[in-house]
Amino acid sequence: MRTIAAALLAALLATGCSVRVADLTYVTTKNIDVDAPDKYERVERVAGEDRSYIISFIPTGFPNMEEAIDNTIESVPNGVALENATIKRETFYIPFLFGSEAYVVEGDVVAEKRP
Repeated sequence: MRTIAAALLAALLATGCSVRVADLTYVTTKNIDVDAPDKYERVERVAGEDRSYIISFIPTGFPNMEEAIDNTIESVPNGVALENATIKRETFYIPFLFGSEAYVVEGDVVAEKRP
């Protein structure tokens, strides 16, 4: 009986969550030439993130959505934007021990065509 109670207590204390923040048709943090759409091509679907950690109860930083978008776009050479992007916020925390927070971005990378 004590092992079941200990397992339930551990499950309650270790919490994690993933929340969808946004679904975007087109997102970028770069300057692009919207008057010349033939300069760009959809390359591949990728994911990226910006994550920070919590040690004990002290955060080592705070995740940044713009950094997560940049990390995703820059994972493909010549990437400039994302199409059909999904942004999620993930958290995990074991009280007084360890945790993490992140923005996770997934989308189709749009890149400048190579000559």
